Formats: sequence, structure tokens, C-alpha cells
Amino acid sequence: MVRLATASLVGTAIEFFDFFVYGTAAALVLGPLFFPTFSPLAGTLAAFGTFAIGFVARPLGSVLFGHVGDRYGRRPVLFASLLLTGCATVAVGCVPTYETIGIAAPLLLLTLRFLQGLGLGGEWGGAVLLTAEHAPANRRALWASFPQIGPAVGFLLANGVMLALTAGLSDAEFRSWGWRVPFWAAGVLAAAGLLLRSSLAETPQFEELSASGRRASAPLTEIVRDHWRLVLLTAGALAVGYAVFYTVSTWALAYGTERLGVSSTVMLTCVMAAVAVKGAATPFVALLADRWGRRPLCLAGCAASALWMFPMVALLHTAEPLLMFLGFLGSLLAFITMFAVIAAYLPELYEPRVRCTGAAVGYNLAGVLGGALTPIVATTLSDGGSGPPWGVAAYLTVVALISLGCFALLPETLPETLPDPSEAAEAAPA
Repeated sequence: MVRLATASLVGTAIEFFDFFVYGTAAALVLGPLFFPTFSPLAGTLAAFGTFAIGFVARPLGSVLFGHVGDRYGRRPVLFASLLLTGCATVAVGCVPTYETIGIAAPLLLLTLRFLQGLGLGGEWGGAVLLTAEHAPANRRALWASFPQIGPAVGFLLANGVMLALTAGLSDAEFRSWGWRVPFWAAGVLAAAGLLLRSSLAETPQFEELSASGRRASAPLTEIVRDHWRLVLLTAGALAVGYAVFYTVSTWALAYGTERLGVSSTVMLTCVMAAVAVKGAATPFVALLADRWGRRPLCLAGCAASALWMFPMVALLHTAEPLLMFLGFLGSLLAFITMFAVIAAYLPELYEPRVRCTGAAVGYNLAGVLGGALTPIVATTLSDGGSGPPWGVAAYLTVVALISLGCFALLPETLPETLPDPSEAAEAAPA
């Protein structure tokens, strides 16, 4: 389990490194370089628009790689998704700017971001099922939470590199070539991840399905026909997590640097510190889910998000590093109370024959609802005015309440308490 969990964590961290480095670049530099004819606000919105395309592609990646996972195994998904995302990310670092090739530059950027999203849409389902389907029932949430640490590690890697570059280079150097370095580094990371995953075994549940001939011939068809309500509920339930995370990690970064005049180094440091605490807290929250259940923690995380959005915006608007960090930390702790749990929760909601497709589609459809639109909506709502952007807080609170309602309609999936070994022994003869 340690080897499997480590491989899932490392691979997921690499894929999210690829995905997050684009979001940071979109907030800091892509607008002026690829949309120079736009106003500063319009350029930021356009850069966030290409950022959003990655989320739109993720459900499509879930369908494509989910079909592979349910028909041919979870293991092939891990290789194909990592290879696709890694190649697309390296290519982003090679795209000439608008000044060099004109309109072809943002079009290439858009295409590569789509391919990034396609690969990431398959990664999560494969990585989570690899651990969840190997894990013992009484510790499934704990082991399945390791891929959920991956996004925090990927975010810290991506932004750590960006932080070092913005601190060590002049603004002109960073805009000229420095921003490309993290994208080129993705190639080395992807090669390391593929090597690490080369020795992984297929999950016992898929091998059982394959041996018994019960694999789904058309997983998406079964999901649409038999589980459409579950997919919509899980997408709506998880939307708040994406909205909160990308508000902190993407929109707040742009708002702090452009509107509040805080240096990008300070903003990145505040966000990274909060993400580091969130990542460290993940397995401890998962242990609570193995003890008390999945649904109660998800409901608590939604409620905490709804209550914290207005304080978070107020703390951000102070432009004081410590207060901004506290605002981000409260938001991300509410977020991880839900997202440490769902790596076990979502697979348990779906039957094994369509689990890879169903869990991944629900998870990534939530990304469209909560992650793709949030930076754009938040940027629009915060335009103009000198006071705190309360419209952003109100928007996030509404999303949290909708997600709370969706979680309330989902069942609990905590496996029944295992029998005492002595009781099992007494029952064995019968």
C-alpha cells in the first residue's frame, strides 16, 4: 500500500504541477504576452478564459480515459494520462508570443491547454482507484487520500519555481523567458513519473471483473442511463471545493498583484503557505472519515466554506501578508475537509464495472462548474470600486450552499465495522 500510494501521489503531483503552473502564469504574465491588444482587465479575463478551457476538457478526458479504465484496466490510464499532460505542458513553454506569430499564439495556447485538461481528466480516476481498490475497507479513506495530497505538492512545486523565478529575475527577464522554465521542467518530471508507475499492479477488483466477464462494454452509456442523477449530485456537491481552491490559488493572486499592489512574491508566499498546511492536514482528515463517515465531513466542509467566504475576502482586502494567509488558510481547511474524503467517497458511490468513468466524470464536471468559471466570475465581480469585493464572497457563499444541498442528498458509504477477530473465528464453523 505504501508503494502504491506513493506512486499515485507522485504521479498526481506531477500532473497537477503541469495544470497549476498554467494557472499561475495566467494570473501573472500570459495576458500581456498573448493578448497585448486587450486592456489589462480584458487581457486577464482572456488568459483566464484559456485557463478555463482546461476544465472544459477534463470531463471529456474522464469519458475517454474512464472508458479505458473500465474496459482495459486502471493501470493503462495512469501511463496515457501522464504522458499526454506532460507533452502538452512542455509544448506550452515553447509557444511563441503574440508579438512573434500573432493570433496563432493564443490559438496554440488554447489547444495545448485543452490537451492538458484532457490528460488530467483521466489522471484522477486512475490514481484514486489504484489506491482505493487495493486498500483495506477500514482504512480506505486514508490510503485513497494520498492522491489528494498530490495537488498540494504539485501546486507548491509549480509556485515554488515561479516564486524563485520572480524573485531572482528582473521583470523583463521573467516576461521574456523566465515564465517558460516551469513548463520545460514538466518533461523531466513526467519521465520520472512514468518510470515510477512502470511496476504497478492492476487492482484486484478490476481483475475480478475481467475474469468473470462482467466488464462494462459501454461505461458511459450505463452511467447516463442508470447513474445520471448521481453524477449530477456529485458534480454539484464538489463544485464548491473547486470554486474555493481556484479563488485562492488563481483569482486572489491576480487581484492581490493588480488591484492591491502587493508583490507577486508576497502573494505566492501567502498562498503557498496555506496550501502546504492544507496538504499536511489531508491524511488526518481522511482518518476522521474512516472513523465517522464520509458524508458528515463533506457537510461540515460545505458549511464552513459558506461561513468563511466573507471573512476571507475581508482579510484579503487588507493586503497584510499574515491576514491574507489566515484568510486563505481558513478557506483551504474547509476545502480539504471535503476533498480529503471524496477519493474514497466517490468510488464507493459507483458500482465497480463503471466506477472509473462515473467517479471521474462527476469529479471533473464539478471542475467545470466550480473551477473554470470562478476566476472569470470573480474577476468581473471585483472590477471597479475601492472596497472589498463582496460580490465575490456572495457568489462563493451561494455555491457553497448549493453544494451543501447536493451533499445532503447523497448517501453515506462508510463500510460496516469489521467483526472482532474472535467473533469471526467462532462463526467460522457455521
